[in-house]
Amino acid sequence: MKKTTLIKNAKIVNEGTVFSSDILIEGEYIKQIGASISAKSADVLVFDAEGKYILPGAIDDQVHFREPGLTHKANIETESKAAIAGGITSFIEMPNTNPQTTTIEKLEEKFEIAAKTSSANYSFMFGGTNDNLEEILKLDVNQVAGLKLFLGSSTGNMLVDDPKVLENIFKSTNMLISVHCEDEGTIKKNYKKHFDKFGDDIPIKYHPIIRSEEACYLSSSKAIELAKKTGARLHVFHLSTGKETNLFTNKIPLKDKKITAEVCIHHLWFSDEDYDKKGTFIKWNPAVKTKADRDQLWKALLDDRIDVIATDHAPHTKEEKENVYTSAPSGGPLVQHALPAMLEMYHKGKISLEKVVEKMCHNPAILFQVSRRGFIKEGYFADLVLVDLNNPWTVTKDNILYKCGWSPFEGATFKSRVTHTFLNGDLVYQNAKFSNVKSAKRLTFNR
Repeated sequence: MKKTTLIKNAKIVNEGTVFSSDILIEGEYIKQIGASISAKSADVLVFDAEGKYILPGAIDDQVHFREPGLTHKANIETESKAAIAGGITSFIEMPNTNPQTTTIEKLEEKFEIAAKTSSANYSFMFGGTNDNLEEILKLDVNQVAGLKLFLGSSTGNMLVDDPKVLENIFKSTNMLISVHCEDEGTIKKNYKKHFDKFGDDIPIKYHPIIRSEEACYLSSSKAIELAKKTGARLHVFHLSTGKETNLFTNKIPLKDKKITAEVCIHHLWFSDEDYDKKGTFIKWNPAVKTKADRDQLWKALLDDRIDVIATDHAPHTKEEKENVYTSAPSGGPLVQHALPAMLEMYHKGKISLEKVVEKMCHNPAILFQVSRRGFIKEGYFADLVLVDLNNPWTVTKDNILYKCGWSPFEGATFKSRVTHTFLNGDLVYQNAKFSNVKSAKRLTFNR
């Protein structure tokens, strides 16, 4: 028999409006949204959401959960639980694991791991290299989130640096191509200059000078030029500079855009003024840059030149991050705190609740053509997040769920709290406790 849940007295945030309604969930799906729905039988679980806001589960289009091969930092089980606690019900994970996800065999192995251990809905990006076009062309576009290309030095031998190969990939596939854009030559030149002066212990404040605005702009503008030339469907990950925002348009609806952009939580929250206090714990690629860059990223996000907010969740151990500049890896954990951080920005008057939902829930679903998720609609999967906008809490070591055990938000107090998460109709998280129900599903795509 299908399990039925009736959520009463909800304030729903969906498709640009906030409205009071009840939600009837039958099995995995939202059966009905309407005022004063009544329970038809005693078997219906009635859930009172008085005083809470209900958002669609967030879809994070860029995470690194480190499995296989780097599981001393994180794994799919630990990080997907942290995501659920943070209101992220679906994730798309990146290919730079060990081994890398650059063959269909390795991709299927990751799907098998996630099917056994993930607490959230899952999909994976396939990694492009200088020599795996044949594998790319075999992919089923309805079963894989997309293709990920590194056009900068972030990930060793996954760097696609042969212009002919790059053009060939852009020309040959209809898949959505997501790119990490930083120009390798510019970074190497900047790095050498600073290494010659400081050796291994380069002060962290020079990170955004080494991985500079020029390095980002040069690479992203080239990728966009190539996408326009070949007609490829391009998504530029983690914009970090104001200059890059001018490469994108808000003149056409998202569903019709061929070239789209994402910004990450850390580039909206931190600036280069935070390096003194946070050090290598806010060392990311691309680098957190100036306040002026951050302001321009906000402007482009709010005027819809930037389409999606994601995390680029990329944990490393505390010991690894505490190394000197040249040895400290870039990246940090974010899935548990991304939505509370954006709700904090709502409290500060920077963004509306409706816009948070648009950028973290609706737009990733539209952009990746995710099947029946990202919205609160009848017939859609019941991925729902309840938030209390007035329930302050402070991020401490004791409540961090990441395997790495630290957060760049440690010590921050958030006014809003995720209190409940429903996944495919099941209540999987309630007041800091997880249920034992296995509800996660592989994402599918309507392409």
